[in-house]
Amino acid sequence: MSRQKGLDKRMTESKTNEPGIEAIMQVGLGFWASKTLLSAIEMEVFTELAGHDEDLNSLQGRLGLHPRSARDFVDALVALGFLQRANGKYSNTPATEKFLDKHKPTYVGGILEMANRRLYPFWGNLTAALRTGEPQNEGKGGGPNFFAALYADPENLKGFLKAMTGISTAANRLIASKFPWKKYKTAVDVGTAQGDLITQVALANPHISGIGFDLPEVAPTFEEYVAANGLGGRVVFQGGSFLVNWRLRDVSHSAA
Repeated sequence: MSRQKGLDKRMTESKTNEPGIEAIMQVGLGFWASKTLLSAIEMEVFTELAGHDEDLNSLQGRLGLHPRSARDFVDALVALGFLQRANGKYSNTPATEKFLDKHKPTYVGGILEMANRRLYPFWGNLTAALRTGEPQNEGKGGGPNFFAALYADPENLKGFLKAMTGISTAANRLIASKFPWKKYKTAVDVGTAQGDLITQVALANPHISGIGFDLPEVAPTFEEYVAANGLGGRVVFQGGSFLVNWRLRDVSHSAA
């Protein structure tokens, strides 16, 4: 009996030490899970389910899902841990309820919207980039560079600015709450993008009024975001170029 136990132990140890394919397959096919989440954000699944649950037929109709794929899609989101299913109804998890509902100030999906629209297709050309050294983004084939193309397209620019908010809003809230703002009455955010930093500072510190400074093309998105947060009277936009304005300042100081 003890000999058999020893053999079983050695077999178990041998299996444990054998190389596995799990990590290889998980990474190699990781785009399945990634694109499932990105498509769910694009179709606003988590915004639709905010605060309540829905059955499959309701979700299918409201999201415009084809019957062939609807059940597999939402069940995949359950399996990935982004939705919950109980008694035939689907609902958000605590994390997706907080961070992927577009109507909440904690929404971080902007960066994922940009990943879905821009970055996901570009990464499909990684092999070409590695072999040629050529850009695979908007500048591919001699086109305008990324920022020139971005700022020429208001819709893409808005998506990019929202992405910057999504990736920085947690840090912005910490800055707004931890920095000793009581010593100051005004603040300027240089390179403000959508304006989340100065917005969070103003929200957390009612005595502060602020300015967001960025390229003029940013103004409509900034002003829309500030107004949505009820700060239209306290936070304003100033257009300009930090590099140009800074150089002109240096020149004027030198001339003086």
